[in-house]
Amino acid sequence: MVLMVCVLFLLPDLRGPKDEDFFSRHEFGELPVLVGGRLKPFDTVARNSLMIIHGKQTLRKNGKSISAIEWLMNVMMRPEVAKDDELFVINHSDVLGMMGWKKSQKKYFSWSELEPHLDEILRQAKLADAVDSQVRSPFQREIVKLQERLELYHRLKNSLRVEEDVDFVKEIALFEKTLMPGAKAFLAKKKGLPFEQKNLELWEEFNNRYQFLAEVAYVFPIPPENGQPLSSWTSIGHNLLEAVTQKPISPMVKEYAAMVSAYRNVAPVEFDQHLSEAMRIIHSQFPDTVFRARYECRFNHFEPFYKCMTLYVLVFVLICFAWLGSSASLHRSAYMVLFLAFLVHTAGLVTRMYLQGRPPVTNLYSSAIFIGWGVVLLGLILEKIYKDGIGGVTASILGFITLLIAHHLSGDGDTMEMLRAVLDTNFWLATHVVCITLGYASTFLAGFLALMYIFRGMLTRSLDKQNAQSLARMVYGIVCFATLFSFVGTILGGIWADQSWGRFWGWDPKENGALLIVLWNAIILHARWGGMIKQKGLMVMAVFGNIVTSFSWFGVNMLGVGLHSYGFIDKAFFWLSTFVVSQLLLMMIGALPDRYWRSFAKPKR
Repeated sequence: MVLMVCVLFLLPDLRGPKDEDFFSRHEFGELPVLVGGRLKPFDTVARNSLMIIHGKQTLRKNGKSISAIEWLMNVMMRPEVAKDDELFVINHSDVLGMMGWKKSQKKYFSWSELEPHLDEILRQAKLADAVDSQVRSPFQREIVKLQERLELYHRLKNSLRVEEDVDFVKEIALFEKTLMPGAKAFLAKKKGLPFEQKNLELWEEFNNRYQFLAEVAYVFPIPPENGQPLSSWTSIGHNLLEAVTQKPISPMVKEYAAMVSAYRNVAPVEFDQHLSEAMRIIHSQFPDTVFRARYECRFNHFEPFYKCMTLYVLVFVLICFAWLGSSASLHRSAYMVLFLAFLVHTAGLVTRMYLQGRPPVTNLYSSAIFIGWGVVLLGLILEKIYKDGIGGVTASILGFITLLIAHHLSGDGDTMEMLRAVLDTNFWLATHVVCITLGYASTFLAGFLALMYIFRGMLTRSLDKQNAQSLARMVYGIVCFATLFSFVGTILGGIWADQSWGRFWGWDPKENGALLIVLWNAIILHARWGGMIKQKGLMVMAVFGNIVTSFSWFGVNMLGVGLHSYGFIDKAFFWLSTFVVSQLLLMMIGALPDRYWRSFAKPKR
């Protein structure tokens, strides 16, 4: 029954979204465009842009929730409607004070509210930009982020047309009429011959407008001619500038112009006609691109990793109730739901690989997704062997935490961004990253199993000899697994580095972090084999593995140095420090004598 409810929870979003009014916004969201070196649908552009600017993928407006694609269409086609949307997050009191505002319950501000302060924001952002990113003050970091969000919004507004209340279709028609007379007037002026001043001025006005449109545009929606690479997609402004040199205007420019005019005039039938024609033009040249764009839209709408987070919470709750009531049926239900969540997690992972055409790990976001997947897989195996709920609980907790980390990492933009040059290489890199990430996952799993041992032993009387031995065997087996994959991954990384950088090892911070994981897991095993530690010692050392792995995964990215500094982040420092302190405290608790453990202390007579 529980499994059936979960399946019904997943099914509705598999059918795809429906438009709530007359405009086919969902179909418009399927149009492929080039942004950041990757072809993606407008739907992805909308979600990523709103996430960067607003911190969410939906927007509350007049008490209603509007989708990202509706917001984007308003920004690009009806900016006078979108300018009052309260989007921009400002929490810093000094930034608010700079604009004469006081910190209050309001934290979202609109473009129209910020527009009078754009010059001062830009001036302060330039001053902050001159300071090294790692030593900026909180005010400087906040003002730089605000300026980046405002710039993105400005570029989106001027991606399909110059932001003015004019009929874009009529503008292009007039542009075509003035092309020849204007070009003749321009050439006549250069040669010192008589020319028509009006024709020259009109031609120069159009040239300046489209030069601005080409420079500012964020999206490149115009496909190249057949035979040209996909990277040759251009902006509308660039295509119109090429018309100045007597190249024909792309039919896609005219279709977009007609869609803009129809949307502004609230003419949904006309809008849908030109949308269908635009999709037909692209499909005739790039059918695979259209299919991928549609597939990515379905993936965006289904949101598999959000669904998994919900399922992992349900698994945790089911197992807790099963423990309280000693219910075998709840244990079985929890296992089936965990398996269902794993299938959804796997489907999301495979879909990302298909859309990127890359291995599963390409950036910090994807590493969090893959670590969570690896932990859940190992948890399912442990649950299948021991059938005591421990593997399921640990897998559900870590699966949820890693997906939560991924969610917060997604705020920086496209999670399927093009690979950096340092990563876009060969087979050895793909295998190295996958093995290393599996090493991360298994080391974390061992550490969190050890935490379960400590919590149960300290707080309850449920950690009897049998349960303690089962947990010890789990931790020992997972540490062996982690040692193998971390070691193999580190060696494969050296092979890749030798081929890419000309050296096998360079004591880079990321390399040192990977080596520390191997060494620490090896130290645990040797201490166990040599009789230097027993069960409790194994658990305490496994918890320290969480610290070592977190530093290797996130800590080195905060240094901003070395050949692996492509993933620099600074916003996670507080949370990383908090996590490290918590693990050290739990290690101290785990090292307390048996008389302080409820499960080990002798009962009072």
